[in-house]
Amino acid sequence: MYQWLKRLLAKPDSIPQPAPAPAAPPPVPAPAPILSPALEGGPDFEQKDLVNSAFQRWLFGLPEGDSLDITMPEGRVLHELILAAQSGHNAADMLRRMPGVIPQLLQSLRSESFAGADIARKLSNDLVLVGAVLRLANAAIQNSGEATTINSVEHAVIVIGQEGLRQLITTVAFRPIIDLNSGHYTKQMAPRIWEQSEKSAIACRMLAPEFGVDPFAAFLAGLVLNAGLLTALRVMDGAANEPGALGSSMFRARLAREARAISAGIAEAWRFPPAITQAIREQEDVRKGGALSPMARVLALGDYLAKIRLLAANGVLNDSENNLFHGLPLGAMPCYAALG
Repeated sequence: MYQWLKRLLAKPDSIPQPAPAPAAPPPVPAPAPILSPALEGGPDFEQKDLVNSAFQRWLFGLPEGDSLDITMPEGRVLHELILAAQSGHNAADMLRRMPGVIPQLLQSLRSESFAGADIARKLSNDLVLVGAVLRLANAAIQNSGEATTINSVEHAVIVIGQEGLRQLITTVAFRPIIDLNSGHYTKQMAPRIWEQSEKSAIACRMLAPEFGVDPFAAFLAGLVLNAGLLTALRVMDGAANEPGALGSSMFRARLAREARAISAGIAEAWRFPPAITQAIREQEDVRKGGALSPMARVLALGDYLAKIRLLAANGVLNDSENNLFHGLPLGAMPCYAALG
């Protein structure tokens, strides 16, 4: 899937042309450097623990002071997730969403002189894309101070532009179909998880140049980080389809760990670059203060900023308290502002 997307997103002048074989083999590139959190800057353990705990409680709709012990339904969920982590292909099949119109759109967007009317006509065949394009375009003009509302897909295409459409359509290609008629946990948590994933992907793309990471790969890493958690919702609905049955603090911590393992398996099943899979697995080292690869640092910071922005927007966290941005890299604050 990664190569498919990258090939369709590539601009015509960036498509490699056949070339004669080199006289000598090219030098082997040096491995990506491993960066120390202390040297590179980033949220410390207390900052991340505060944000992650608040985010997990918000997902489950739980107050402070919840229970600690894992219940029998929670134990069954964790057991199934451990098995799922060993089979990334099965989890990937549950999440894949590839509407037929998306390949056509990405192919059209490769042209520097793409026709807005043609793009708008193709977009109109997918109601999910129509809604996403109109929302993005209206958000853009509101941020610019205009008071008008965009109701035309063709007008929205002009406002968003080529790069904006590439990013938007790639996001929709990964967006899972959320059945809001399913169980309690899917209905409550899936929209929140996906909103955080979208913000995280945008943050990762913006932060990538500062860390010497490919922006497109970073964007995909942000999208796929929570894929395992989305997969887990079906298991949770099957184990206990009622509010309050799941969500002890120990369960939430174990759920986050197993979900990351499933996400890494999904990234492998979709043949993402090894740097993305490695970065997802390294997120466990963030809590331990271990050294991280550049992609893992971008992913950790993008995930952190996206959670703060979402929690602040929903009145769960005050982003001006607790020194949440202390010690972060230079690009963190402009990135956070852009997520609003």
